[in-house]
Order: sequence, then C-alpha cells, then structure tokens
Amino acid sequence: MTALDRYVRLESEALWRAEPEGQRRDVTIAFGDATLVISDGTGRPLAHWSLPALIRQNPDDIPAIYAPDEDASEILEIVDTIMVEAIEEVREALARSRPHPGKLRHWLTAGLIVVTLALAVFWLPGALTRQTLSVVPAPKRAEIGAEMLGYVQNATGPACRSPGADAAAVRLAQRLFGPDTVVRLVVVPNLAQGAVSLPGRIILLDYEMLRNAGDPAVAAGYSLAAHVAANDRDPLEGLLKQAGLGTTFRLLTTGDIPSAVLRDSADALVSGAIKQPDATRLRRALQSAQIPYAPYLAETDARTGSMPDLGADPLADRTIPLILNDSDWVSLQNICDI
Repeated sequence: MTALDRYVRLESEALWRAEPEGQRRDVTIAFGDATLVISDGTGRPLAHWSLPALIRQNPDDIPAIYAPDEDASEILEIVDTIMVEAIEEVREALARSRPHPGKLRHWLTAGLIVVTLALAVFWLPGALTRQTLSVVPAPKRAEIGAEMLGYVQNATGPACRSPGADAAAVRLAQRLFGPDTVVRLVVVPNLAQGAVSLPGRIILLDYEMLRNAGDPAVAAGYSLAAHVAANDRDPLEGLLKQAGLGTTFRLLTTGDIPSAVLRDSADALVSGAIKQPDATRLRRALQSAQIPYAPYLAETDARTGSMPDLGADPLADRTIPLILNDSDWVSLQNICDI
C-alpha cells in the first residue's frame, strides 16, 4: 500500500485564497490521483493542485501554508496536523519515486554523449529532442502531465469529479484501451477541442461534448482520436519544441521542466486550433476498439464544420460490445453537475 492509498479517504477543512489579493474562504481538501483536491462546502471541486509541485511556505509552522507554484498564485492554510503530516508523507513518497540524478547517472551520461555527437555532426535541434524523449521515463511523464493538468484548469475550469462518474471514466478507458491501461480520462467544463492529450497518458474530455452526445460512441471516438493524435506526435515533444533547446537540455540533464514552461504549454494546448488525427490510424483505432464511426463523425462535423474521411464503416450494421451501460453513461454525462 502506498502513502497515497493510505490517505485517499482523508479530508480536512482549510482556508483557500484563489488569487494574491483575494479573500480567504473555507474549503474542504482531499487527496486525488497525485493531486490535492480543493472543494467548496457542497463538494464541488474548485481546484486540483499537483502534489509533486506543492510548495510549503512555512516549514515546521502551523497553520501550514502551501502554494501550487513558486509564484504563490494561490494559498492554502491548513490547521489540521493529521492532514499536514499526511501531505508531507505523500509528497516525500512521490519525491522518492522520481528519477534521481544518482540513479539516472548511466542514462544521463550516455544521453549527453549521444547529444554531443548529434549536435557536432548534425547541429539539428530535432536530434536533442528525440534523444530526450527516448530517455524520459513514464513516472516523469506522469508527473509532468499532472502538473500541466493543474494549469490547464485555469482555462477550462476545475476538473469534474464524482465517485460514480470517476468509476465510469475508468471503465470507458478500459473498454477502449484494455483492462490494464494507464490512460486516464478527465472531464473539464470547457474544452473547445473536445478532447486533448497531456503527457503521461492523460486525456481531457469536454463536458459540453459529453452532455450533448446521444451515444457513448461519441465520447469513445473523441478519446480514441486524442489517443491517436498523441501517438502521432508525443505531447511532450510538442511541449519541448515550443519551449526550446534550453528546456530540452534541462530535462535531459536534470529531469526537470520549469513550472512557467508547463504553465505556458498548458495555456497553448487548450487555446490552440482543433487538430484532426491521421484518418487511417484513427480508422484502425476505431475498428480495433469496435466503436462505430457515425456518432463521432456527426459530433465532429457539428463542432467544427468538417470531419475526417474514414470511409465506409464496417461496424455500421453489426452488434458491437457494450461501450458503457446506461447508468455509467448518465453518470459521466452529469459529472460536472454533481
């Protein structure tokens, strides 16, 4: 059992300030998946803070004061010593799970040699980016994605959560990507693209798309399209190309990306143009998961005025495995209203 598993049901009262000059308000805090969930008195989530990125402003003092970033754009004051001890233990456990320079000495050394040779021979930024992407481990990608999720919510609104809908999202991911998938589906209130992928196999889904959809095949299609797009181009690759060689080299040598870079990348992601995945690969993904084309294509056309040419749907007249049962689908469609 991990430290996070042990405290997953722990809740506490706290004071939250949403902006530097704002007033403090009473909130409830609880642990999410690598996040600290801040909710109002009705249980509606107000913010998700990345636990690995959490900064304690006053070590050893009570009330403990935390911020989600170095700029202290938000502040959380916690008097409950049990919750403070739990947060510190979980943060320490997450820190221990990160790749450490001592443990990464061999691949860092090899990476630096390869990078030096590549730059000397080719002098191409792409060589450094490709080398970095090849050595960034899955836990680091998950950490980057969790921190970006915190910043994305500044534009999309806080991620929606409820026990029933969260379980339905897990079942949908397993239906599409297999029972052992690590893909997480996260619903946010306002996402113009319908669905986008973050590093670490996190797929964001637009609540309005879910609410307006008449068939879970729409949500399945958008999830698969975002997954295909991420396979076509690694979300971390887009982040590094936007940030430049300095950030790429820093990630390769230290395993870190500045919070400001992640914040800018998150802003660019949710405000960028809607991108269609490769039609051939999307068609194969839909067929492999046994998801009919028509519901997804109709919603895409209504949203954008265009849709990928997927050809004739071989599943149109066939019985397909259940995507979600009615109870799960209704829970997912109402996740932001709970």
